[in-house]
Amino acid sequence: MSDRIVSADLLPLAVREAEEALAAGLLPIGAVLADAAGRVLGAGRAGGPQGGEFLVHAETAAVRAAGPIRDYADTALVTTMTPCWYCAGLVRFLGIGAVIVGDSDSWSDEALDWLADSGVSTTRLRDRACVEMFQRWACDHGGWSQLPESAAGRPVA
Repeated sequence: MSDRIVSADLLPLAVREAEEALAAGLLPIGAVLADAAGRVLGAGRAGGPQGGEFLVHAETAAVRAAGPIRDYADTALVTTMTPCWYCAGLVRFLGIGAVIVGDSDSWSDEALDWLADSGVSTTRLRDRACVEMFQRWACDHGGWSQLPESAAGRPVA
């Protein structure tokens, strides 16, 4: 699977999910899970504490929407934001083969580095639209103030 081909085709779908979350007043993060042919298996957006679903992250929502898959090795998770440790753990647990990220500048990419060190193909697109969408949201909502103080990982200052 070519991560670049998958990411070029599917990042706009993940962005659309993020925009829908933003329109609902939620954290603007979207994700798409795709197979090796680039077919969308599932898509999702962050639930966020505002929606009462703080454990629903865009990545977990996309995987859940895809339903059970026998083997995740040839799938790619395309997300607008660097995965947190929670989502990175899901990638490792399921054996997802690739993670493609639009905005790897607004959140620490320690978990993404961990995935890469574990053999997961990682691509950082540094997509300007993803970065700007999140930065606008952060300015309007006080940044990452909704995270519990005990959350591992850290926003990029």
